[in-house]
Amino acid sequence: MQQFAQLVQLLSNSTKTNEKLEALSHYFATAPEKDKSWVLALFSGRRPKRTVNSTQLKTWCIQVTGLANWLFDECYHTVGDLAETIALLLPPPATPRSAPLHYWLEQLQQLEKATETTKQTFILDAWNALDSGERFVFNKLITGGFRIGVSQKMMVNALAQTYHIEAAILSHMISGNWDPREVTIANLLHQHTTGANASRPYPFYLAYALEGLPESLGAEKDWQAEWKWDGIRGQIIKRENQLFVWSRGEELITEKFPEFTPLLTTLPDGTVLDGEIVTFANGLPLSFQTLQTRIGRKNVTRKQLQEAPVIFLSYDLLEWEGSDIREKPLAERRALLEQLVQQINLPLLQLSPEIIFDAWEQLTLLRLQSRDKGSEGLMLKSKRAPYQVGRKRGDWWKWKIDPFTIDAVMIYAQKGHGRRSNLYTDYTFAVRDGDQLVPFTKAYSGLTDKEIAEVDNWVKRHSLEKFGPVRTVQPELVFEIAFEGIAASNRHKSGVALRFPRINRWRKDKPVAEINTLDDLKTLLQLNSGQSNA
Repeated sequence: MQQFAQLVQLLSNSTKTNEKLEALSHYFATAPEKDKSWVLALFSGRRPKRTVNSTQLKTWCIQVTGLANWLFDECYHTVGDLAETIALLLPPPATPRSAPLHYWLEQLQQLEKATETTKQTFILDAWNALDSGERFVFNKLITGGFRIGVSQKMMVNALAQTYHIEAAILSHMISGNWDPREVTIANLLHQHTTGANASRPYPFYLAYALEGLPESLGAEKDWQAEWKWDGIRGQIIKRENQLFVWSRGEELITEKFPEFTPLLTTLPDGTVLDGEIVTFANGLPLSFQTLQTRIGRKNVTRKQLQEAPVIFLSYDLLEWEGSDIREKPLAERRALLEQLVQQINLPLLQLSPEIIFDAWEQLTLLRLQSRDKGSEGLMLKSKRAPYQVGRKRGDWWKWKIDPFTIDAVMIYAQKGHGRRSNLYTDYTFAVRDGDQLVPFTKAYSGLTDKEIAEVDNWVKRHSLEKFGPVRTVQPELVFEIAFEGIAASNRHKSGVALRFPRINRWRKDKPVAEINTLDDLKTLLQLNSGQSNA
């Protein structure tokens, strides 16, 4: 556990990619085999289920330290992170002992159905055994707030460096549905890349955002254009007479989309499709908010199936007749995909249509029709390109339409987390409705570090009221808020919910009297709804 805590501290404090890479590679070369499996799982999103909640941890810490509830809350608001707050407040360990990472994680998993007394006994025993650094990591694992600045690509490169396996192959080896309690890294890396686990997806190929106009890409004839769909990126896999549906986040979601069950009998064995799961009606995709009614639900009701029907818009073929064909040019893969979709001939499986164009200027005009098509913009793909791993620059580009924007005033501010736990970085914004200010969204990204420090200083000098970690501030700072979409919402006072809101710029040139109104938001809502239902 101490070795892992030291790794986490180094990764958290370092800003140098090579330094992080070396630390990860050294860890995978020297750590116990069972610990390696858990670290790989943690850094690739396979976090253990939460078996102890935050309220219990807070209560037990207060009992151990003897702090008043209000004083604990003040400490928490200052630190900004529950796991770190508890680690800082606890007294030194009474009975320090060394145990590997996998011991603590596997013990945690066994607490899932345990009584609260049993859970408390285990947690207090752990706190008494671990030092401050180990406690911090242990608490982060419990609370589910384990976030370290390590990308999937960095972790794969570290493993590739340690085990001398090509990164693209290794990335596929560690994909899929595996349990760190049962599988070692050695098992994963010595299995055949397609036959060892029938459900295993391929690593997704991700596009870079196109900045500027597409003329810089070269000749139009070398590029394929498609609409950029706003759904759930996924892979549909048919192997060993079984059907699997994976999301881009490597979550197995087969049971959440029973509409795809007919593909079990119609897709040829040894087939992997890449595409987008979208809600679809009357020949057009519905809004992403419609799809959200299906996300996160364990059981999908008949009503949800009727109100949010889904299809799979396929745009690539990764495996055909049991062979990995990712190295073939896109033009060849697309030709096979077109034949397959036509052969299956089911409404639930459709081909993402290719946009025919002769000149970049023509495509630039077509892009303006994106919202009418229910899309976010265009995808541009080199016809000669193989299907790569991760985000690679050069062959796949996303050319999104300009976002909606609204000028709004900040009315609440809250401190951030992690390295920004002492800064006010999370803001709530409002628009005018007559003489009232109506909150309509939160945003915490879009400002530079210099601007964040300036806003933080302003918030501390202009706070009006305090509600736990939240401060009400004088409604003076105006910001332009950008967002991709807008939908009606009964959960929000404004009556609307935004898709991907972020701060576009700080409008120091604009007075509060000139911010947008609630009617302006409703106009955008009608516009967006009209385009989505066109």
